Amino acid sequence: MRVLGEIETDRVNIIDPSELMRPEPKFAAKPVGQFRDYTVDENDPIKERVRRTYELMHTNQTVDFVRAKMEQWLKFDHLKATMKEALIKLNDLVDESDPDVDIPNIVHAFQTAERIRKDYPDDDWFQLTGLIHDAGKVMAFFDEPQWSIVGDTFVVGCEWSKNIVYRSTSFKNNIDGDNPKYNTKYGMYEPNCGIKNLLMSWGHDEYLYRVLLHNKTTLPPQALAMIRYHSFYPWHSSGDYSHLNAPEDEETKKWVLKFNQYDLYTKSTEVPDIEALWPYYEKLINKYIPGVLEW
Repeated sequence: MRVLGEIETDRVNIIDPSELMRPEPKFAAKPVGQFRDYTVDENDPIKERVRRTYELMHTNQTVDFVRAKMEQWLKFDHLKATMKEALIKLNDLVDESDPDVDIPNIVHAFQTAERIRKDYPDDDWFQLTGLIHDAGKVMAFFDEPQWSIVGDTFVVGCEWSKNIVYRSTSFKNNIDGDNPKYNTKYGMYEPNCGIKNLLMSWGHDEYLYRVLLHNKTTLPPQALAMIRYHSFYPWHSSGDYSHLNAPEDEETKKWVLKFNQYDLYTKSTEVPDIEALWPYYEKLINKYIPGVLEW
């Protein structure tokens, strides 16, 4: 296991179109048409980069792949670092797919947390959730491919939702599509089994959720749901997978949507005074996720 100082310090360029490219109209602060979309344009290098990233994701994220990644990462033997140290590392991570601003991920973390703090001054757990929600992207510093870290998540082990981005073209080489155990409406699941029992495509959401459980966080269940499902757009934005929902999942979705309005629409060129804010957020980290964590 490496300590934080042993991580390579070269900038890691992460493609994450889930942040501003999937606006939910009721939360948008500007007309939805002003946000980038997923139309294909071979002459646009950024759109092509995004499309290729999703094609790799949708080709390779199979049931076997996800289980292998869980076996690899859920030993929690890659890194020992405090949450603050992991977040500071995000200063070396710039989301190249962001169409509006070119800022390190840690700036987005503080923008999200501070906006939540403004609206929910008494809910310190919610503020901290905003700060740490992308911390699972530290996987990028251990040679994990970009398509296995960022972007929208989806269920593996059953037929793919029609509302997954690039759905009509990007899954053509995914071998699970030819497997009768996985390519039907229910696939390997039972009706109304609950989203907590679904196997999700691997990414920073599920990883951070597992890291927090492993390190015995005292964040409430709502916070853990926000972290685990904030990229699960086919479910929380499009309403898909209702046949797999358990009754309690609608309440979970409300919390995830509450969080996503802050995740999606707080990015700007206005950079918070991070150094001045650290003492406040360090107290929250020490309250809910203290000490050196195993990643």
